[in-house]
Amino acid sequence: MSDIIFINPPYEQIAPGNDHVKHVINRSPSLGLLLLAAQARKDGYSPQIIESDLENLSAQTVADMVLEINPKFVGITLFTVGVFNASIIATLIKEKNPDITIMVGGPHISSMGYETMKKFNSFDIAALYEGEMILNKLLSSIENGDPLEDVQGIIYRDTDNSLKTTTPPPSIKELDSLPMPAWDLLPNFPKGYLPAIFDYPRAPVATYSASRGCPFKCEFCDTSTFGSKIRYNSPGKVYEIMKHLSTEYGVKHLQFVDDLFVANNAHVLRLCELLIANKIDMTWSCTARVDTVKPETLAMMKKAGCWEISFGLESGSDEMLREMKKSITAEVSARAVKWTSEAGIRVKGLFMLGYPGETKESVQTTKEFIKGLPLTTMNLSKFTPYPGSPIYKKLYGTSIREEDWDRLNGMNFVYKAEAFTQEELDKEYKEVIATFYKRVKILLHYQNMALSNPTHIKRLLLFFLGFMKTKIMQKVRA
Repeated sequence: MSDIIFINPPYEQIAPGNDHVKHVINRSPSLGLLLLAAQARKDGYSPQIIESDLENLSAQTVADMVLEINPKFVGITLFTVGVFNASIIATLIKEKNPDITIMVGGPHISSMGYETMKKFNSFDIAALYEGEMILNKLLSSIENGDPLEDVQGIIYRDTDNSLKTTTPPPSIKELDSLPMPAWDLLPNFPKGYLPAIFDYPRAPVATYSASRGCPFKCEFCDTSTFGSKIRYNSPGKVYEIMKHLSTEYGVKHLQFVDDLFVANNAHVLRLCELLIANKIDMTWSCTARVDTVKPETLAMMKKAGCWEISFGLESGSDEMLREMKKSITAEVSARAVKWTSEAGIRVKGLFMLGYPGETKESVQTTKEFIKGLPLTTMNLSKFTPYPGSPIYKKLYGTSIREEDWDRLNGMNFVYKAEAFTQEELDKEYKEVIATFYKRVKILLHYQNMALSNPTHIKRLLLFFLGFMKTKIMQKVRA
């Protein structure tokens, strides 16, 4: 029987009446929970993982599952958008069994731990920063009745219910010391888990992060969990992970979800050399900044199986890039995209609309910029001030409140740029997307991708069947 359950709570990212969208969005498991579960097992515990959204579980169902198993500990990972649902789960558990210790961690907690613990009494302990570093000490202290003040990197409730914050723990210097993620604890892995449609060439697919940290200072980014100093898995460890996924699970594509995979070209080249010398039947994709890639590195990445690179381009306006403190220019972005495309690697451009200072002129500049780039695909997010980012601190209390936490998912304009009405922003969002996707060559590309991959065909079919069902039900209710 499990004595610790790790939960990824429901996020409700799909608007009511649009359930069919679940067939094409990202359905990847939480890598953080996989690593924590592996660490708990290494420390002698019997962990279980509950992926609420991926298993289509409500907060009530998750709580019922926990109460039936009756573990000693529950650990809930939190992105900001999931805080309220996590509190519902915790409250339901505490009402029936107050002896279960409920811990929360993740990006939201590392940046807003004190505020969250103050707001939600059902959370017993907040684990800050890198959970693997403190997990064993925390659990053993609770079991043995040792003072929690001796556990680094937590916020806990004292005997008088006041909140106490302990000293920060050191960061994990050797990422190779972390255990293999506990993929075996996921039901139907890897076939039951897929990234967003068209984000992979072959299935099954897995995700992994081969580094932690980012030294750049973009205003909209939160680096509170992993910090600003980059630490890497060794090339040998990354190869071991890829070989394991290929041999044990038949994985055909790996998504590296590092904040910045291509940070050190020499390090990436060593990994590429290892992958070229020891071939694995696996393609991979990753992230990079436009000012960190070099043509010779891109050529080696292609030979080593790199299929796609995602760049945070954000805007085609140099003025907006300065506002964001991206430390790049549109010219540098265009050069990197060109180099990557010429190397034979797909390019995914990540853009943002509605950042403070956005104007109709900057949006038009971005549209023209997109049309001139050899992008394979693009993603446009609605500007979201995430807790822990410098821009959140500037906007909090005026444009952003804690009540907005469940809307901070990149799909809502929780902040309205001054130059626009809400309706104008929504219209511009649709027009920027249309600028890229309503082109014959792009539509033909996606048609060819769909026809060449059985999982894409199946997901599109389920999407359209669900869409038609929704429309029929809407007419019946009308």
